[in-house]
Amino acid sequence: MPQKSALIIRHVPHEGVAGYRQPIEDHGYLVDRIDVTDPAFSSLDLCEPDLLIMMGGPMGIYEQDVHPWISCQMRRLARRLEADRPTLGVCFGAQMIAAAMGAHVYAGPAKEVGFHAVTVRDTALEGPLRHISGVPVLHWHGDTFTLPENVELLASSHVYEHQAFRRGSNILALQFHAEMGMDPRFDAWIEQWPGAVIEAGGDEASLRRAHEELGPGAVAAGRAMIDEWLLGLN
Repeated sequence: MPQKSALIIRHVPHEGVAGYRQPIEDHGYLVDRIDVTDPAFSSLDLCEPDLLIMMGGPMGIYEQDVHPWISCQMRRLARRLEADRPTLGVCFGAQMIAAAMGAHVYAGPAKEVGFHAVTVRDTALEGPLRHISGVPVLHWHGDTFTLPENVELLASSHVYEHQAFRRGSNILALQFHAEMGMDPRFDAWIEQWPGAVIEAGGDEASLRRAHEELGPGAVAAGRAMIDEWLLGLN
């Protein structure tokens, strides 16, 4: 039996799959990765991998004039979603799923940066997101989105209502970063965007302490969530 394939789309080098790699590999996927700057990316068939994972990035969906690969990626992503191929989007990746489904993605009124829990909806407490209920996880974004049609809202935070949604068993969009908490690339996030931490009302020292204290628990919960989601794929 051929091994299942998983492709990670990386929009910037310091936003990888991090803690989610373990459950993906544990489920028998051979993991590959491609950067959007790779010349081969524009011709890649995004319907081909058994599992597609799209990670975060500092750009906005609405910046297609600056990043022409965004519209190219969304066209191919839309075909994958129409085929109901297993797809996971994290932060910017979640916004890409929302946009490909016809939702409006826009700059929100506030930055959401730091560790805090999301409120998992009662209807989602029997599913994969039950593992992160009450667990502080990392948030790092300023954009948000309207909810696409025919999806189920799974979680909200005190800053933004739309934190996670799914369509059926195969499509999962997560605005938050439960994959981050034990990855050294966290240092690059702070170095790249120190202003976002301050704009969100925090400071670097407090965020680093939270990462050290809360990061391992966040990653453990995130891995359990992804493990259960992968188990339920059609």
